[in-house]
Amino acid sequence: MSNLTSFSYFILGAYLNVGKLQYFYFTLTALLYFVIVFLNTSLIVVICVNRSLHEPMYMFLCSLFVNELYGSTGLFPFLLIQILSDVHTVSAPLCFLQIFCLHTYGSVEFLNLAVMSYDRYLAICSPLHYKTQMTSNNTAVLITVVWLYGLGKFIINLYLNLRLTPCGNVLNSLYCQNYPVVKLACSDTNLNNIYGIFGIFLSLVVPLFPVLFSYMRILKVCFSGSKEARQKSVSTCTPQVVSLLNFSFGCCFEIFQSRFDTTSLPSALQIFMSLYFLLMQPVLNPIMYGIQMSKIRNIYEHVLCSKISCRCSKA
Repeated sequence: MSNLTSFSYFILGAYLNVGKLQYFYFTLTALLYFVIVFLNTSLIVVICVNRSLHEPMYMFLCSLFVNELYGSTGLFPFLLIQILSDVHTVSAPLCFLQIFCLHTYGSVEFLNLAVMSYDRYLAICSPLHYKTQMTSNNTAVLITVVWLYGLGKFIINLYLNLRLTPCGNVLNSLYCQNYPVVKLACSDTNLNNIYGIFGIFLSLVVPLFPVLFSYMRILKVCFSGSKEARQKSVSTCTPQVVSLLNFSFGCCFEIFQSRFDTTSLPSALQIFMSLYFLLMQPVLNPIMYGIQMSKIRNIYEHVLCSKISCRCSKA
């Protein structure tokens, strides 16, 4: 069968020969993955266990943290294996699985942030109608739609990739990415390019409209309200705005890296651009929300103080 599945493996050509430093990079990457898993898992547990956090805002946060674990698990175990490997190859099925995981992670992330901005818009701009509109059932439906839409949309991308006829199997990247695989094809890729642009529009531009609308209305309320209301709104929305901007920049780096020729750029910069949105977001979100959200921070402090006092009493 003359399509991309006829290749049994892909070669990853972006890895550099760093000699004994590979053990240092392996340790650094493993430590970062451990921190990501620990931070996001602990916040998921805190939200699920404490009934006081069973509110729409925290349910959306829980969905966001689950997505951070999902995206990180799609990258870090693979990176750790490749760092210690002398031959940087990956089987075709595993490569397409990684492409699916990382791209759906990006879609779900943006959709999650869009839904969270709408939730804050309702809470700040329509507080009297918030509880009737953002019920537990509506929250569950929104989270389900975010995940089903994010996962389902990329299946078409995957099908379009699998039907292409390849000219080679060398990817100039650290991990499997969608567009570099498309660029390996000898056959016509116009349909892939058109749907790729359409997919970017659906994943990034469409969620951007409710985000912009929500924050414009929130800003309007902030400037017209009291100082106390303004401070509360700013403290609630700041983590979401920072998270959205950070992820947007990361996605721009990724699109620029995969769609344009960046071989003239230093290797370190290329690696940074390709990994930024997959490394920074899973670390930034739990730290930022854990510090900024007073309810989560107070529960963390209570648990920590309880453990310290328990150890002191035993001693």
